Amino acid sequence: MAQFLELIRDHRGGPADLIARLSAVSTDPEAAGSQPSAMIRHLDALAFRLDSTDAPGLAAQAYELAAALAGRDGDRWTLAAAEARLRDLCAQERFAEAGPAIMRLRAADARRLRPKIVKAFMDKAWECELRGEAEPSVQYYRLALELGGDEAGLITPDGDPVAKKIKNSRRFQLDALIEAGAYAEAVALHETTRHVIRAGRLASYTMVSAATLAGQPGIRYTELRPRRPIAEPQIKFTEPPPPLTSEPGELEAPAQYLALVEACHAFPRSNLVIKGEHLIYDLAAHPRRGDVLLQDGVNPDQIVMAAFGDRQALIEVPDDSLRIEAGLSMFGLQSRNYGHWFCEFVPRMLAYNDPRCPVDIPLCIDDHMPATHEEVVRLLDTRDRPIVRLPPKPVAFGLLGLAPVPAFFPFEMKPGRRVYDTTWPSDILIDLRTRILDGARERGALSGRTGRRLFISRKAFAQRQLVNEGEIAEALRPHGFEVITPETMTFLEQVEAFHTADLIVGSSSSALTNGLFCRPECRIVGLIHANLGFNFRGYTSFIEAGGATITFLRGQTVSEEGHAFHANYNVAPREILSLLDRESSPVSEGDTPAKQRPVGTIVGRMIEALPFARRNGP
Repeated sequence: MAQFLELIRDHRGGPADLIARLSAVSTDPEAAGSQPSAMIRHLDALAFRLDSTDAPGLAAQAYELAAALAGRDGDRWTLAAAEARLRDLCAQERFAEAGPAIMRLRAADARRLRPKIVKAFMDKAWECELRGEAEPSVQYYRLALELGGDEAGLITPDGDPVAKKIKNSRRFQLDALIEAGAYAEAVALHETTRHVIRAGRLASYTMVSAATLAGQPGIRYTELRPRRPIAEPQIKFTEPPPPLTSEPGELEAPAQYLALVEACHAFPRSNLVIKGEHLIYDLAAHPRRGDVLLQDGVNPDQIVMAAFGDRQALIEVPDDSLRIEAGLSMFGLQSRNYGHWFCEFVPRMLAYNDPRCPVDIPLCIDDHMPATHEEVVRLLDTRDRPIVRLPPKPVAFGLLGLAPVPAFFPFEMKPGRRVYDTTWPSDILIDLRTRILDGARERGALSGRTGRRLFISRKAFAQRQLVNEGEIAEALRPHGFEVITPETMTFLEQVEAFHTADLIVGSSSSALTNGLFCRPECRIVGLIHANLGFNFRGYTSFIEAGGATITFLRGQTVSEEGHAFHANYNVAPREILSLLDRESSPVSEGDTPAKQRPVGTIVGRMIEALPFARRNGP
């Protein structure tokens, strides 16, 4: 004991040397004698002093000596040592070495110290995040999650669960590394936290189009339609043609094909197909890839993590996959959205009905699709194929059939790029329209009725709300308009409603794509907010392929929170009514809407008479 006290009082050699000498004495039974408790008190005081002078690593060693002397009663000092050790490693950003200290704290602590440390880590992580220090922030969040455990329910100051915060932060870091071509570094970085976010390992794949692999082993590629021109849409407004801010879509349709890919992996709710060392993804392999913001692996319902460079992509390797012998892909990113469904997915059925597509392969759809989507598939299918609903789990296909989107259609452009306004090829849409209307007639779903006026409700949606929808509906009712809510109808009911209409007024939304099924004499007024970057060309080319005409009436933007496309807005009812008033006859008291002038007379001349209802300039 005397030797121990002499060392405590001797400050020569510095703290590190002192700890080394004390360690030798305290582990000597003869030196400790019968007074270990006194040595423990001195070590405790020394550790506190060292910790107070920003030497947590040395303090941890002193606490560890005290814990060793205390034996079974050393929990207090074991915890203190682990806590000091953890702070020391973090201060040096040696986060990878923190595992043993975390394990000791979780094993020995009866929830006395952990909540305090977890809070300190959360505070430090947020502080680093605000300073833009991504890696320290992620590591502090990781340590808080590992120390607190899943039961902690940890939420960041901006409302994100910690695991989501780590995943999102990692995505930004991966994107930056990939942009610099540092794929190996990105994979290594992901490894440090993937267990926390419960992700698989990442591997690098070369992004290619299906056509690029044509003729290679395990790939059967058949071109069904060659590249061909697209007619330029004639955009019409109820105002002098405004200067649009979007980028006009290219006026050449890509080749339409059927590709049969053997021994591949696919991911429901995304567009990723992995074959060997390749990622088969037409959009990702497009020459405009550098302008496109790919969303696979980003949206909340995605089951895979992915990050994309110009030519390479990092994709989460599927460890546990559902196995399916053969299937035709009708699943993918945004397959649940009605507008995306019709633009990107439904045209594939033309390829799958082609005689060159094997007859015995089932159709595979995402299991979160609404019933109307499956109804469309069954209506278009000429082979009576079974339909397989895929759960959110990677799928290993023995054989997977693929068909393309009919046009270059980026989900989103990168920040700073103009919105790309896709123009759709009419030949594909005309074929779809014909087959759907023929199928509806065969099922007795088309009544042959005409002359209806429809107002399309969008009140069930939180985005792109027409905030004064009720006011407009009431203003239109005396003019013979019915209010319909497409999302509450079956698909065939929607086809019938739009096919019977002579005049439609509604928000420019997914439901309005049903304008493809209107008769050629139908006129559509598309209500929309004031944003001039909206996809006016897309709506026009899609709807007018069926022969109907759409004219856009821009209202006043009310709220632009979130995506600019989904801003809420209102339209003055008088602006809509003025279109009718200029052509309709006065209605005598007691007359019903049915006694008004024939709908065909009003509709046939209404929009054509507008002074500014003409083609938008370049």
